[in-house]
Amino acid sequence: MGDAPDGTLTIQTVPYPSDTNSGGDIFGGWVISQMDVAAGVTAAERAKGRVSTVAIEAMRFHAPISVGDLVSVFTKIVKTGRTSITMHVETWVRRKHSDDFLLVTEGDFTFVAISESGVKRDLPALEQI
Repeated sequence: MGDAPDGTLTIQTVPYPSDTNSGGDIFGGWVISQMDVAAGVTAAERAKGRVSTVAIEAMRFHAPISVGDLVSVFTKIVKTGRTSITMHVETWVRRKHSDDFLLVTEGDFTFVAISESGVKRDLPALEQI
């Protein structure tokens, strides 16, 4: 676990009591959905269009999230193929009423670029700067 986020801040949100599991912590499915949303934003930007999640691998839950924590999701593209984009996604929290910033969840998400009809398509070439 790093001391600072690796990637670009993509989304921030705050969980509510309705997002908790039976133990009172934020439900893992809610966390994964936030990560998938953030990864999808980054993948769609790179693909210049529609994308679909095809794999979520290496999910690691390091610490629970609590109601009121500021949840920040960071994304970093680590590999692209002809039609696919793989990125590392990290979820960090700033604890409620605290300055502590902590890595709580991370995983690798893979997307495929798709056409409007839902068929795989090639990724556009990267623009040269």
